[in-house]
Amino acid sequence: MVPRVLIIAGSDSGGGAGIQADVRTVTMLGGHAMTAITAITAQNTLGVQAVHPVPTDMVVAQMESVLSDIGADAVKIGMIGSAQTAHAVADFLSSSFPRKREPVSPANVQSQGVEMGSRLRGNDVAEVTPIIFDPVMVATSGSVLADADTIAAFERLMRIATVVTPNIPELAALGGDSIAKRFGCTVLAKGGHGEGATLTDRLFDAGGTIKQWRSQRIDTPHTHGTGCTLASALATGLAQGLGIVSAIDMARRYVRDSIKLAPGLGVGHGPMGVPRRA
Repeated sequence: MVPRVLIIAGSDSGGGAGIQADVRTVTMLGGHAMTAITAITAQNTLGVQAVHPVPTDMVVAQMESVLSDIGADAVKIGMIGSAQTAHAVADFLSSSFPRKREPVSPANVQSQGVEMGSRLRGNDVAEVTPIIFDPVMVATSGSVLADADTIAAFERLMRIATVVTPNIPELAALGGDSIAKRFGCTVLAKGGHGEGATLTDRLFDAGGTIKQWRSQRIDTPHTHGTGCTLASALATGLAQGLGIVSAIDMARRYVRDSIKLAPGLGVGHGPMGVPRRA
């Protein structure tokens, strides 16, 4: 069956990030993308000019419609729109995908050639749907996409998430590495906002570091949508049954290939390109 990915996020009128990047990524990686749009933005490579949150009951109606008929093998959460919507999404996903966590430790990353992906899906591996939460706060252009109340409500989404994917400023705003213990989630901390020519992405949980990835920075302003694309690629990989390490390997490769293929649109932080395969 084609892996089904439900995306809960906002629309980017410029097409570089948000729902547009999510659908493009899931589709190019062989999945079927479904959406619950949380906000409509007027946005281009220079910034976000306007944001219109979608009413919370409409966000819930979209999720109900999709899951009652098509179902989902993974869920990706991006821009959430409002604190009210964050709480409603947490309530809905908690009831739709009940989960019992198992601790993840570095020793479980690989055992006899089997990756630790199953350890991230609870006790009943085949029955628990992975939830990827990208805690979007600020666009690549610097425009704010989440107010203080919404960021506070992110705590509920972290508690139900399989993997949380903050960048460096987002991780600091959420409370640092302690979020893994506080909320019982696995964290992929992205290093793109770090200094220097070498970037480090870190995967860790309450037990400590699981794996690190280091790569050379690609010198370009055209990185709009990197976070959305990475989280959606990760969700697609997990929906396909990949272990978490393989899914992150694939997602990182897809993002880096996308950056290299950026078409150079706009005069600000332009969108990435579209690789034909991961």
